[in-house]
Amino acid sequence: MDTPRQDESDSSGESLWYVLYIKPRCEKKMAGYCEAHGIEYELPLREETKIYQRRKVTVHKPVFPGYVFLRFPALSKLSVLKSNLVVRILPVDDQARFQKELQQICQALAIDPTLDASAAFQAGRRVLIKSGPFQGVEGVVQVVKGKTKVVLNVDIIGRAVAVEVGMELLEPVE
Repeated sequence: MDTPRQDESDSSGESLWYVLYIKPRCEKKMAGYCEAHGIEYELPLREETKIYQRRKVTVHKPVFPGYVFLRFPALSKLSVLKSNLVVRILPVDDQARFQKELQQICQALAIDPTLDASAAFQAGRRVLIKSGPFQGVEGVVQVVKGKTKVVLNVDIIGRAVAVEVGMELLEPVE
């Protein structure tokens, strides 16, 4: 998983988070562009091990294919568009909530880098994981095929990461 890169902050305004929908299979290319131009970004990656002709190969794939999360001042939009990789820029209305959701996804991937994205669930109860490796993570509880999963939503793109936990480790959030 890549870590966020610091933006060269100038007097043109406050840096805000944006969700970039980019060309297919160009997530890492966009991350490289951001790295080269000093733009703060987040590209959650998961590990996937494949076997090719009796060789094990571990690859890092984006958790949310087609999306990269950037933080930059509104006046720097042209610099981002010059990458020729951007299809659409989605503004983030609730910056604090989005930053918390993104931080929770990164925390979960740091614990288990093989987590995969799933559809975001609207129904279900909000819970806090009170102990174990995912302690402090907040999400929506779901029961899938008899297994309890806590779904960590990124509402703006309608995707989520599901982590498996026991019911005894959950505490409802009011």
